[in-house]
Formats: sequence, C-alpha cells, structure tokens
Amino acid sequence: MTAASSPPGAPPRRRIPWTVRARRDRTLLIMVAPAVLLLAVFAYVPMLGNVVAWQDYSPYVGIRESPFIGWANFARVLTNPLFLDAVANTLVITAVQLVFFFPVPIVLALLLNSVLSPGLRTTIQSIVYLPHFFSWVIVVTIFQQIFGGAGMVATRLREAGYSGFDLMTNPDTFLLLLTAQSVWKDAGWGIIIFLAALATVDPQLYEASVVDGAGRWRRMWHVTLPALRPVIILLLILRLGDALTVGFEQLILQRGAVGTDVAEVLDTFVYYQGVVNGDWAFAAAAGLVKGLVSLALVLGANKLAHLVGEAGVYQRA
Repeated sequence: MTAASSPPGAPPRRRIPWTVRARRDRTLLIMVAPAVLLLAVFAYVPMLGNVVAWQDYSPYVGIRESPFIGWANFARVLTNPLFLDAVANTLVITAVQLVFFFPVPIVLALLLNSVLSPGLRTTIQSIVYLPHFFSWVIVVTIFQQIFGGAGMVATRLREAGYSGFDLMTNPDTFLLLLTAQSVWKDAGWGIIIFLAALATVDPQLYEASVVDGAGRWRRMWHVTLPALRPVIILLLILRLGDALTVGFEQLILQRGAVGTDVAEVLDTFVYYQGVVNGDWAFAAAAGLVKGLVSLALVLGANKLAHLVGEAGVYQRA
C-alpha cells in the first residue's frame, strides 16, 4: 500500500485498497448500477456510431459495408457556407441570451430573497416556475396568440388605426422574440439554484454588515453577490459548454415563419441535413465538430475560472 498525500506535519495516510472499498460500499454500488447501465447503453454505446462521419455511409448497406473516406465529410462541413451561417446564427443567439437572459434568474433570486413574507414568496415562486412546465409548442402558441398577425396586440392596433404588426414573422426582431420566450419560460426555474445558494449564507454576515452601517445595496454587493459568485461562474461555464445548443424545439417551430437566414442554427442544420436529406455522414461530422467546439469552450471557461480563483467545473488533484 502507498501513502496518500497529507498535510505538512501530519502522519501519512494509508490508501484503502479498492477491493476493501468495494466491499464496504457494495450496497451503494448495487443501487447505482442500473443508472450507470442505462447511461452506458443510451449515452456511450451510441457514440460508436460516430464512425459514420469517416464513411460514405448508407443505411441500406450499414456501417460495415459503407466505404471509408477519411476526413472528406469534415472538409465538406467546414467549407459549406450553410454550415458557417448556422454557426454564426448560433453564436449570435447565444451571445444575446447570455447578456439578456442569464442575469435574469440572478436578479429574480435577489428580489425574492428580499421578500420577508414566506407566503408572498411562495406565491411568486409558484407563478414564475409554472411556465417551465409548458412545452415549447404551448409557449410559441401563446406568443402567437398575443404577438402574431392575428393576435391580441395586432387586433388592438388595427382597431386604433395601425396595421402591419406581426412580431412572429419579423426576422429583424427574431432575436428579441427568442430571448423573451426563453426568459418567460425558464427564468423562474433558473432561480432555484441561486435561492439554494442564498440559503447557505450565514445570517450573522448580514447582521455584522448592518452593525457596520451597510445599507441594503452594500449588503447585496459585499455579502450576497460574493456568496453567489461560485454558483454564477459554474453555471456560466456550463452555459458556455452548451453555447452551440440554443433550443432545437423552439427554433424548428418558428424556422418557417422567419426564414433560415436568422433561424437556422447547428441543431436544425444537422437535423435537416441528416434526417430530412438523408446525408447521415455529413450530419455526423457536423455534430462532432459542434461537440469538439463545445468541449473547447468548457475547458477554456474552466481555465479562466481557475485564473480568477474559483473552483470551476473541476480542479486538478
């Protein structure tokens, strides 16, 4: 047995053999085994199918009989102007939502945390949580009934002598529409983790700051926000890792109304190329490129978190 690392001056700790740990934790291992098996079968085994990205794949002959063509599919992806347009649209939507959507749950959590009445807080939480459980079909339908060409707003404007209002088919305001839908649907659900982080703040910190003469804003700046900082950075890293996934259902439902120039993103591009057009190998290559870029974003954001003194997603041992 080897000695594990220990604090300076402390006696060396002995590493427990894995066989001993397995016997000790066998109940927990048996309990988690079905979940691990499901994850392996439905998440990791299908990754083997990515080999079609290096083939001239045809579902009629299968993976074994499809000829190997090397990196040709990746070259097609990286030189395809439609793919590059989809990447540009994806990054623009991500940037806009990162600026205008990501801070909203933080602000809501801070506002709810300042509500003294438990009953009022519970009522507000229930109201803002509710849209999260609506499907994107319902969300888009609600917005269509309000902001569409025959919706409530357009009807009232026509009665007042104005015409031509249709927010749902206007490419110029599509980014605003997407962000508004995302905020209405998911901002309330996003406050849960921030409220949980605020619940761990020691009340004595607030009491000490009040004694020192700190007002409401200074308490928020010097006590509340530092408590939320690790959670904010962690969620920001995860959001950057998911930057190239901006809502397949939300966009495919509205793609036809505003056109592919503003609504074609990587997920819809891969769907139409692979499933609709049957170019499976090309779509697999595009998906792998997306995955590699997402991995690079996570690693880069995590490194940046380490540089500013935060734990990030993981730390080196």
